[in-house]
Amino acid sequence: MAVIDDAVASPSANGAVDPASVQGVLPDQRFSSFDRIRHLRRLAAGCLVAADLLMLSLAMLLAYVLRQSVPGLGHAGDLSENVAVGSWILLAAWLAAISLFGGYSARLLTSGPEIFRNVLHASLAAAGITGTAMYLMGIELSRAYFVVFFLVGPVLLLLNRYIGRLIINRSRTRGHFRQAVVAVGTLPHISGIASTLQRETWLGYEITGVIVPPGDATSCLDCPYPILGDETDLLELVRRERPAVLLFTAGSAASAEEFRRTAWQLEDLAIDVIVVPALTEVASDRVRMRPVAGLPLVHMDLPRATASLKWSKRLFDIVASAGLLLVLSPLLLVIALSVKLTDGGPIIFRQQRVGRGGEPFEFLKFRSMVTDAEERLKRMLAEGGQDRGNDVMFKMADDPRITPAGWFLRRYSLDELPQLWNVLRGDMSLVGPRPALPNEVDAYDDDARRRLTVRPGITGLWQVSGRSDLSWNETVRLDLYYVDNWSFTQDMQILLRTVRAVLAPSGAY
Repeated sequence: MAVIDDAVASPSANGAVDPASVQGVLPDQRFSSFDRIRHLRRLAAGCLVAADLLMLSLAMLLAYVLRQSVPGLGHAGDLSENVAVGSWILLAAWLAAISLFGGYSARLLTSGPEIFRNVLHASLAAAGITGTAMYLMGIELSRAYFVVFFLVGPVLLLLNRYIGRLIINRSRTRGHFRQAVVAVGTLPHISGIASTLQRETWLGYEITGVIVPPGDATSCLDCPYPILGDETDLLELVRRERPAVLLFTAGSAASAEEFRRTAWQLEDLAIDVIVVPALTEVASDRVRMRPVAGLPLVHMDLPRATASLKWSKRLFDIVASAGLLLVLSPLLLVIALSVKLTDGGPIIFRQQRVGRGGEPFEFLKFRSMVTDAEERLKRMLAEGGQDRGNDVMFKMADDPRITPAGWFLRRYSLDELPQLWNVLRGDMSLVGPRPALPNEVDAYDDDARRRLTVRPGITGLWQVSGRSDLSWNETVRLDLYYVDNWSFTQDMQILLRTVRAVLAPSGAY
C-alpha cells in the first residue's frame, strides 16, 4: 500500500475536472489496468537494469582512462588485468545493491527523491562490499581507479533515473500510460482529490469511477463520475472494473478492521492501493509516518512561515543580490539605455507595493510601459477593459501600454532586474510570494493575507507555474504552499526553475 504525500500536495499549473472525460469510459479502453501496469513496470525495470549496466561500464572506462592519464600517478601496468578480474565483482555487487535498496522500483521512478536516495544508499553499500570483497580475494585494484569509479558511477545512475522519470512524466502529461483509478469515499472528498489529479497530469492517475458509502449512491443526481456502487460490494466491483489503482479517500466509511480484511482479499489482485489522509498542500518533508501499535500515525510539522525569516535566508539574499548586481551591471546599463532611447522617459518605474506585515515599500522595475500608463489604465477599466488575467490582479495580454522595448523586457523578465536592489535593501527576497499592490491587498480575504507574513520575492511558485495565465485562486494556493512549506532546498529549486521559465516565457505579459 502507499500513502499519497507530496505527489498530490505539491503545486503546479491549474486545471479543472472535466466530467465528460471520465463519464462512461471503461478502464480497459483508455487506461492501463493493473495487469498491464504490472507488465509495464517489469519492462521499465528491465530497461533500467540494462541502462545501469551501460552506465557502469562507461564509468569503468572513464575511471580507467583517468587513472592512466593523470600526471603524477604514473602508469599502472597491471590495471587492465585487475580490472578484467574485478569488473564482474564491481558490476554484480552494485546492481545487486541497487535492487536490494529499491532502486529498480518502477513505482518509485516517478517520485524522484525516494528513488534517488535509494540509489545513493545502494552505491555507498556497493563501495563497501566490493572494497571488502576485493581485499579478501587479494585483487589489487588501483585506489585512484576505485575512487573515480564510485564517484562517476552514482552520477550516471542518477542521470538514468532522471531521464526515465522525465520520459514517463511527459508521456503521462500527453495522455499515455494513464492509470484507471477507482476512488472510494464520499463525493466531496473524491472531488477534492480528483481536481488535484486532474491538475497534476504527470501522475498518470485518472478517476474512472467511484464507490461511495451505503446510501450515498442515491443522493447525487448530477455526479461528475460514474457511481459504480457502494462499499458493501467493493470487492466485487474492483474485480469487475479491474482498475490499476484503488484509492481510499478520507471520506471512506470502512472501519480499520474492515479495511484490513479488504486489503487481505485484494492481495492476490496485485492492485495498487493508495490511502489519502485528510491533509492537503503539505510538503513531504513536513510529514513523517510512524507506525505505533499497529496505528499508522502521521506526524505533521507546523507551517514554516517564521522559518523563512531566519538569518540564513536573509544572508543568502544579501550575498546573491549583491553578486548578481555586480555581474549583471553591463546588462543593466544596456537595458537602461534602451529604455531611455525608446521615448526619453524615466528609466526606472517606481510603484508602491505591500511587503511583509503589510508594510509599504518602493518597488523598482525597468519601465516597460508608456509614461502615462496609470492614466490609461483608469480609462481602460472605466471602459470595461477585457482580458484582466484574474479577479484580483490586472493582467492583460497584448497590453497596448507596453513599449516595443518593454515587450522584450517583459517576455524575458528583464524588467524585474532592478528588484535586486529591493532584495539588497531588505524590502524583498529572491524567492517569495508576488509583491502585491495596495488595492489588491484591500481585496484579500483572510487566507490571502497570509501571503504577507513573509517577504515578497522576485520569483516564486507563481512565476514558475504559469505566471499571468493562472487564476487568482491558483496564485493564492501556490503562494500559501510556499509560505507554509518553506525550505532552503525549495528556494534553490524555484531559482533553477525560474531560469527555465524565463527561457520559455509562457504566461509572461
